[in-house]
Amino acid sequence: MFPPTIARLLPVTVVRLSDNAVEIRWNENARGLDLSIFRGDSPESMEVNTPLARVTEGSSVVMAGLSAGSPHFFKLVSSGEGSLIVGERRPLVDGCPNLRDLGGYETTDGRRVKWGRMFRSSNLGRLTDRGLDQIKRLGINLVCDFRTEAEARKLPNRFPDSEAVGYVRLPVQHGEFEPTSVFDRIKKGDCDWISEDFMIQGYIESVERYATVWARLFTLLSEPRHRPLLFHCTGGKDRTGAAAALILLALGVTTETVVADYGLSDGYNADVRKAIYEHLRPFGVDIAKMEPYFTAPESRIRALLEHVDARYGSAVGYLVQRAGISEKTIGLLRDDLLE
Repeated sequence: MFPPTIARLLPVTVVRLSDNAVEIRWNENARGLDLSIFRGDSPESMEVNTPLARVTEGSSVVMAGLSAGSPHFFKLVSSGEGSLIVGERRPLVDGCPNLRDLGGYETTDGRRVKWGRMFRSSNLGRLTDRGLDQIKRLGINLVCDFRTEAEARKLPNRFPDSEAVGYVRLPVQHGEFEPTSVFDRIKKGDCDWISEDFMIQGYIESVERYATVWARLFTLLSEPRHRPLLFHCTGGKDRTGAAAALILLALGVTTETVVADYGLSDGYNADVRKAIYEHLRPFGVDIAKMEPYFTAPESRIRALLEHVDARYGSAVGYLVQRAGISEKTIGLLRDDLLE
C-alpha cells in the first residue's frame, strides 16, 4: 500500500516517445506536487544522488536523452512522504515485439505488481544483435519456453546465450496439433480446422492437460533466484497469455486487468501479423478465415477464465485443486511480487 501523497498519483504510466525519450504520466487530478524523479536500469539500481527531474505541477514529464540500449525504470519520490517505482510496459527489444513487463498492475487489495520481476514475450529466435544486447540488460535470470520440441528446434532462441541465464522447456501443445505444420497446411488449402472454437478449446486443453506445466512454472517463479523470470511461446499470445492470466489472477489482479493485458498482444504483434498475411496471400489464402489463429480477441481469454471459474471456482482454485500448488506458495508469491 502506498502513502496518500503517492497514491494520488496513480495510475502512473511510462510511454515511449522515441529511442531515447519517454513520457511519465500520472493522475491529472493530483495537486500540490513536489516530485523528484530518478532513473535506473533496474528497480534495484536507481541512481538516487541527483534527480533527473523535479516536478511541481502538471500531470506528466518528458525524460529525454536516455540510452536507447537500456531498459528504463523510474523512482518518483514525494517531498511529503513515500516513493513509487514505475517501468515501461513494453521495453524496447529489437526482434521481440510482443515482450512486456507484468509490473504495475493493481490488485483487489490495493497493492501493485512490482516492476521488473516478470516478463512475458514472443519467441526469442529473431532477436537482432541490438535486441540481444537489450534483453540482456533486463537482468533476466530464467527463461521458460512453452514451445514444443519441434518449434524450438525450428527456431532456436538467441537468448539465453550462456549458462549465466537458466533455460527451462515447459512444452504445451494444442491437442495432437503440431504448430510447426501450420504454414504448410494453410498453403495447401488445409485450413477448415481454423476457427474460434478450435482456439478456445486449445486454451481449455492447456489448463486441463498441462496442469503439471503450470505447477512447475509457479514453483520456478516462487524462487527469488529465478527472478526476473521471462516466459514465452512462439507468438506470445496463446500459451503465454494463459500463463500470464493464471499468474496475475493468483496475485489478486482483477479479471478486467488480466483481459486488458492479454489484449495488448494484438497491437504489439501488428507488424508481425501483417508480414505473415503478405507471405500467405500469393497462395490464394482467405486471410479473414486465418485471423483466429493469428489474433487474440478478448472473448478467447474470457472463455478460458469462465471455464476455470465454473469448474474450480477461481484461478486460485484451479492452481490449488488441479495443479497442486500450495496456498503457501501463492502467499509467498504475493509477498514477494506485490508492493
